[in-house]
Amino acid sequence: MNICFGIWSTRGASGLSNASILSIKELAYSFNDGKPIFEYMSLNVNKGEFVSIIGASGSGKSTLFKLVTGLLEPGQGEILMNGQSQPKRLGTVGYMPQKDLLLPWRTVIDNVLLPVELTKQNKPKKRTEAQEWLTRFGLAEYEQAFPHELSGGMRQRVAFLRTLMMGKDLLLLDEPFGALDSLTKRNMHGWLLGLWGELAKTVLFITHDLEEAILLSDRIYLLKGKKGIQEVKINLPRPRNSELIYQPEFMSMRKELEWLIHHEN
Repeated sequence: MNICFGIWSTRGASGLSNASILSIKELAYSFNDGKPIFEYMSLNVNKGEFVSIIGASGSGKSTLFKLVTGLLEPGQGEILMNGQSQPKRLGTVGYMPQKDLLLPWRTVIDNVLLPVELTKQNKPKKRTEAQEWLTRFGLAEYEQAFPHELSGGMRQRVAFLRTLMMGKDLLLLDEPFGALDSLTKRNMHGWLLGLWGELAKTVLFITHDLEEAILLSDRIYLLKGKKGIQEVKINLPRPRNSELIYQPEFMSMRKELEWLIHHEN
């Protein structure tokens, strides 16, 4: 169904592709009280895409991430990675939760290297790689600093680098900038867009911020709990920067998205 201003929407699953990295089919999940968080939910993420998940509190965004990572198991449905059923998913994706969860007693470099230790990789080699990344992230001088010595934006960069060190192609980012002030968040948007374009990673991104979702994404999925899921495609050229939010087309997209959130059943 065409809406306008480059946004289109459809109910149910998007068409699967040979380039699919994550496919969810007819997924359902309920907590112990038996009340369903969502039912018959289907979505698809292609390799190299930036896809955002939005929706009201309680619509199941973080629960969806826990299902994809294998921290939870669905009551019904199927989760496929690269076209293959993936019953054991723990450790198959990079996952960055809402809080940075940096260990306060470990330095920046030691926090970044935590996945390397847990997976028993070659630590000296990975340490050199991590130091190179810290330089590129503008954090080289903070290698031996502790988390309490960092700003909010710096902590998020460290947490993101720790996620990268897991070496996974699919990154799940759960509101990574939600706690930041607007100026820092805007700077982080530019930083993440540049990095994503360079790394050719696939990102699934949870946010409550509609401007953030439109600016960053190729597509957006709007979760509506038991009412289903809505897919929105963002037809804005790349590369993008934060100045785009002042453009008439961008503002129209935001209004259309707000309308979908409040009026679609």
